[in-house]
Amino acid sequence: MSEVLTILFYAFLVVGTFFFMEGVAWFTHKYIMHGFLWTWHKSHHKVHNHKLERNDLFAVVFSVPSAGLIMAGIEFPEVRWLLFVGIGVACYGVFYVLFHDILVHRRVKLKFKAENSYLKRMMRAHYVHHEVHTKEGAEAFGFLYAPKKYDPKKEKSKA
Repeated sequence: MSEVLTILFYAFLVVGTFFFMEGVAWFTHKYIMHGFLWTWHKSHHKVHNHKLERNDLFAVVFSVPSAGLIMAGIEFPEVRWLLFVGIGVACYGVFYVLFHDILVHRRVKLKFKAENSYLKRMMRAHYVHHEVHTKEGAEAFGFLYAPKKYDPKKEKSKA
């Protein structure tokens, strides 16, 4: 494979894995976090005054496959492509922390007001998700994608 095609292939793996992770995150959030590991996730649906939540253990768990893929891709040249899959997973993790923990839940205090319609819709969907404080009955399980029904403009037009 030519050098340019190799670079494009690796870039595709990073970007493709990043977007694939939204589906993995949605599935995990709906069926695992709001399923058999609710014991960890319920800490995230409760008001508290401490910096860490039991829910933060998911970040540790999800970092293990990413780190493993990156290390395997570096260590074994015949599966170098795993490095770029691991990087895609890690990039999703970084975006998750920036969006979910910093912008939505304000775990790091920043002066930020969403002006972008995409960010407003994502934040609205997440707030709708947190209106339910129980294992069952929640909606909007995505982290970087929300259907248009969560557009805040639609809420204003209903009023």
